[in-house]
Amino acid sequence: MTKIVIILSLLICINTAFGQPDRWQQRISYDINVDMNVGTNVIKGTEKIMYTNNSPDTLNRIFFHTYWNAFQPNSIMDSRSRELGKTILGQSRNGENIRDWDGRVKDRILNLTPQETGYQKVIAVTINGQKQELKDHETILEVVLIKRLLPKSKVFMEVEFEAQVPLQVRRSGRDNVEGVRYSMSQWYPKVVEYDYTGWSANPYVAREFYGVWGDYNVNITIDKNYMIAGTGTLQNADKIGFGYSTPQLKVARPTGNTLTWKFAANNVHDFMWAADPGYTMIKKELDNGPTLFIVFKTGTAESDARWQLLADTVTLAYPIMAKLFGAYPYKNYSFIQGGDGGMEYPMATLLRSASIGTAIHEWMHSWYQGMMGSNEFLYPWMDEGFTNYASARIEYELMGKQAFEQQGNYDAYLRLAKSGYEEPMATPADFFTTNYAYGSAAYGKGAVFLSQLGYIVGAGARDSILLAYYNAWRFKHPNPADFVRVAEKVSGMELKWYKEFWLYTTKTINYSIDSLWEADGKTNIRVKRIGEIPMPVDVQVTYKDGSKEMHYMPLDMMYGAKPATDGENRIVHPEWVWTRNTYVFSTDKKLTDITEVQIDPSQTMADTDRKNNTLKLKW
Repeated sequence: MTKIVIILSLLICINTAFGQPDRWQQRISYDINVDMNVGTNVIKGTEKIMYTNNSPDTLNRIFFHTYWNAFQPNSIMDSRSRELGKTILGQSRNGENIRDWDGRVKDRILNLTPQETGYQKVIAVTINGQKQELKDHETILEVVLIKRLLPKSKVFMEVEFEAQVPLQVRRSGRDNVEGVRYSMSQWYPKVVEYDYTGWSANPYVAREFYGVWGDYNVNITIDKNYMIAGTGTLQNADKIGFGYSTPQLKVARPTGNTLTWKFAANNVHDFMWAADPGYTMIKKELDNGPTLFIVFKTGTAESDARWQLLADTVTLAYPIMAKLFGAYPYKNYSFIQGGDGGMEYPMATLLRSASIGTAIHEWMHSWYQGMMGSNEFLYPWMDEGFTNYASARIEYELMGKQAFEQQGNYDAYLRLAKSGYEEPMATPADFFTTNYAYGSAAYGKGAVFLSQLGYIVGAGARDSILLAYYNAWRFKHPNPADFVRVAEKVSGMELKWYKEFWLYTTKTINYSIDSLWEADGKTNIRVKRIGEIPMPVDVQVTYKDGSKEMHYMPLDMMYGAKPATDGENRIVHPEWVWTRNTYVFSTDKKLTDITEVQIDPSQTMADTDRKNNTLKLKW
């Protein structure tokens, strides 16, 4: 009971200490009206945008993303993909070269016909009846303001645009390999984020996204036979039907060949939708949770059963998500067949198939991409790595498996560390020299960052850190220093050294058992640091009688020590000064009483050579 009271008191202190940080950020609202011509694959639309400049800066221009201009031959995305494809990472088992390009893109853009390409043409941006000067930078549109936007003021913009839906290549498009007609992500001119670092007007080369939180009202007019799913909550469900309407209600749809779907979403940084005439829906109402929509193309009994299993499983996953990472704050969430694998957006994901693992991973993006909203161009690992870590924990708890749930992430990182291709994890997403290095760093090494944090501060403290981070920084665009500061406050330790080594270098961890000897009635054990990253070190000593003793050496730069686990027989030694490569500690037992000495029996320290971590003695 005392332990429960202590934990509850800690959580109350955490929630009190981590109120929302006072960091300004811009705000936006969109009213978007579009007509989707399913014959020509062309969208025509308007946007009415209220943009609030909460910054201390005067703005003389505003940038928009026009993503679909990337899907044209010789675009920056096409050129970059083909250039990366020249790098040969190795050979497959059948002797073919393994090229370092994104397998979904390759050189496909170069081969698109004019009817298959994508484009987004902004016809006009009007403010107070005056058309603003437009400068096109392919996937970035610069709007030169006639009247500067002062700090703490608002501007109302009207945007007229036209877009052609590209053949599905990457994330968005039409007629993908599973026959889904429209996966509509990055489909509208989207205002670029402006934050304390300035404009994030990054061209659409390959990777991740960053956006302004705001409110969306989106009206989509489309052929009446098409069903739509996506971000937001359908506002006219009882006039639309397709499974969204009130149960048992007889839907009276408007006459004509089209329907207008009206969606609203509040406090999101993007809006995605998908449409197909063959969609069907499974609807799940969760206790103390959102309504789930599982939307897919009905097919064989076997494929439909896989989607039903996905629906049943994600229903069971939500309580685990909420317990470990915080509650999902929106009214509903949609799993939608479409896209090119798995791709996350606010309140929805596009899934190419009914993969449960992918579904859980994409939903967890609602926390780290959707609610935290870190700048993924600069810090892709804060989304992908944290999501990989979280989804692995959820899957293993859900499936009841006992093996180390993060093993796949450690394996990915260790392969990268030994590959010769590793670059610092802090490299901006599009600037990695290889796709391989980007993927392994953002996903694998990023997940190890969290798992290994549990080794440094203790697993319980790490879990408290994640909830404190959720409470303090959701809807605030945190950066790495923000997360580490939360970790320091919760754990009581200094952790900047860990951030600096793990993010900004490719240095590695490698500790070994160096030697054992008896002196003055004690057994001395020397541990050696071979790698360049210093760490606190756990060393477990096992004796002939089967007893175990944990020896713990905190790192000097931590200025603290992690708590012992329940029932652990642990001895805490003086701190290990990081500039010294060896450390000697002693045990009162005789050398001949020892049968094994092992560094980090939890194997959560990402040691690049575990062979020298264990010494077994046979007497």
